[in-house]
Amino acid sequence: MQWAELSALTNETTVEQVSAILGKFGQGGATVEEWESETDGRKTFIVKIYLANKRSLKKTESEIVSQLSNLPFKVELAERLIKAEDWFESLKQHFGIQEIGERFIVKPSWIQDRLPDSTRIILELDPGAAFGTGLHPTTRLCLIRLEKHLKSGMRVFDLGTGTGILSIAAAKLGAEEVQAVDIDSVSVSAARNNIKANQVSDKITVSRGTLSLARQTALKNSYDMVLANISVKIISALAGRIAAILKNGGKAICSGINTQGLDEALISLALAGLKIEAIDRDRDWYAVIATKEN
Repeated sequence: MQWAELSALTNETTVEQVSAILGKFGQGGATVEEWESETDGRKTFIVKIYLANKRSLKKTESEIVSQLSNLPFKVELAERLIKAEDWFESLKQHFGIQEIGERFIVKPSWIQDRLPDSTRIILELDPGAAFGTGLHPTTRLCLIRLEKHLKSGMRVFDLGTGTGILSIAAAKLGAEEVQAVDIDSVSVSAARNNIKANQVSDKITVSRGTLSLARQTALKNSYDMVLANISVKIISALAGRIAAILKNGGKAICSGINTQGLDEALISLALAGLKIEAIDRDRDWYAVIATKEN
């Protein structure tokens, strides 16, 4: 399959707004490459997304251009068609072993070198065609909160699982059961492959879908934790349902939130009856931790 790579050159003051718009459309969200000038130290950023090269591509591109045109500055998009395998080879050159928080090591599946002796939990990841390494700041924020709050035996709901990294982390931390959903079939396939590779298939169920009203009704008061590393728009729309499926005292870890959307996310979660416990920040991205009170 061919994919269209759309990219936009931005700077420190515009990268957040551009990535927020592009990330809504890209397969697996948006990636941001940071470059620093060797002469004056000035930083530039390239925001990239990947879209399947199919009939709806032009329509999607038109919508992206329309939304970007509403920004108070000009954004020019560059496009190139690539094969999935070409993107994958490029990814291998930039995606290495990384330690996150106090307990995790994220290891690309193609690295066969023996890891140094460590007590850290290994999360082996292959993004497949989902175009996501799992190392976006919002994912790191969620992983750090997971290691603080997840206790053995908990039941977890992962809304918008992507490559499955958060579900895998939850299972390896001792969750008894994880239900993961994503509206994208490519992400569901990638998540299933990663879950199998990490040998936690017995704990995690992955399906295509979202937190629908029917699912909310069926799962009311069922989960100790909800993970929602998605977007402000979806978090706001589903805040009430997130609260409904949490047990009393359960926690929601919500991310995919940028500066412009932080207030909206906080208000939506509070109106759903969730108490804001903490707000974590990594550059221009946030994670909000909220608790369902008795």
